[in-house]
Amino acid sequence: MRCKLKVCGVTQATDAIRLAALGVDAIGVNFWKGSKRYIDPQDAKPFLKEVRDNIHRVGVFVNEDISRIKEIYDEGLIDSAQLHGDEDTSYYEEMIRYNIDFIQVIRIHVEDSAIQPPTLLSNRILLDTFVPNYGGEGKPFNWKLAAKFILAHPEKEVILAGGITPDNAAQAALIKPYMLDVASGVETSPGLKSISLVQEMLAII
Repeated sequence: MRCKLKVCGVTQATDAIRLAALGVDAIGVNFWKGSKRYIDPQDAKPFLKEVRDNIHRVGVFVNEDISRIKEIYDEGLIDSAQLHGDEDTSYYEEMIRYNIDFIQVIRIHVEDSAIQPPTLLSNRILLDTFVPNYGGEGKPFNWKLAAKFILAHPEKEVILAGGITPDNAAQAALIKPYMLDVASGVETSPGLKSISLVQEMLAII
């Protein structure tokens, strides 16, 4: 069984529709204003509604007010919220109380020799490279740590992010994550996806 694929940082309706048609498993839409791939939820609304039955839609948030996430979730624009900031256990517990599906992110420092997870309160855990401004910036961390984490948590759907491209996707898939998460690795410029690179990625994994 192949790894699933999530293409993150989608900003264009044409990209969202073509990715769904290709059989990509999930798209990420960045609702954090600090991102160079930011899109306003109302601008994304038409294409998120259009693809809702054909692909899993993930909204990416950083330290967002939960009431705002709930508003977007209840409007039917996203299927899951990816929490990519400094959210803590109480934040996750409130998400659970609101019955909002979410992806818990663990950001890993390059110098880390092990992944020391916080309390894992989501079934889906995304592992990404730590950078001060919350994005992975297209940089991988030590994937041997991810492999150990995946073996230690077989009950979790572990998503691997950070610097994945068609050149290293086969290596990333070998550690058997549930899903690969790619953004800059399949772009012509921030927020604009290369369908040929996505096709190449799908063929590899």
